[in-house]
Amino acid sequence: MVEIEANSSNDNPIFDPATGVVLMGGNFYGGHIAFAMDGLKAALASVADMCDRQMMLLVNPHLSRGLPGDLVGTAGKETILHYGFKAMSISSSALAGGGFERDNARGIVSRSTESHNQDKVSMGTIAARDAQRICTLTERVLSIHLLAAAQACDIRENVKVRPLLAKAQEKFA
Repeated sequence: MVEIEANSSNDNPIFDPATGVVLMGGNFYGGHIAFAMDGLKAALASVADMCDRQMMLLVNPHLSRGLPGDLVGTAGKETILHYGFKAMSISSSALAGGGFERDNARGIVSRSTESHNQDKVSMGTIAARDAQRICTLTERVLSIHLLAAAQACDIRENVKVRPLLAKAQEKFA
């Protein structure tokens, strides 16, 4: 949908530089981008929430199937001198929550402008801006989740059975 709209025209007039002809298409509405961005925002916020919920399972010793609270410690040793992933789990929750705040649909919100000459304004640029922000928040939540998963595997000494995680872990170890 975005590709189609990016290669189309949703405003008038269009000038053909080769012939000088002025074309009037009457396609004034750019709401398709807003709808695509609204869908993207919902999907990204859902992914961030899922990763945050999984993060809570990893750091909670009552739910993590034997992992120490807040993933404190390294293989075979637990220590109370470190906070482990406590702050990371708080950050993950705050970031995921920040995504929900901006997940409301912009494509359904319209303001009449220009003395009601433009009676339905798509809000596509606002939806795209919000989608970019939620994408950044989700990227950070995913990063925290990946680090926590690597820490859990280190504690259990089984990262080798997860080759993709082991490969990623080499890059940030």
